[in-house]
Amino acid sequence: MQITVSAGRISDVTVLDAPSGNGRDRQITAWAVPQLVSETLDAQSAHIELVSGATYTSKGYLGSLQAALDAGAEIDARGEGG
Repeated sequence: MQITVSAGRISDVTVLDAPSGNGRDRQITAWAVPQLVSETLDAQSAHIELVSGATYTSKGYLGSLQAALDAGAEIDARGEGG
């Protein structure tokens, strides 16, 4: 996952890897990920609701989002962020 922060706000979320092992995985991903991204942009944090019917995808997304946010905070703390 890649997040873009602009003026202290999450302005974009790009999911680089999502479940796609079979048709059902691709269907759930195509339906759930846009909802998760939208909620992230609204909430400006990883404190969002799981998408009903897409628990596995939602939990993976949330874990990746939190890791990306933590990595960004670590970079900012070292003075390397922009």
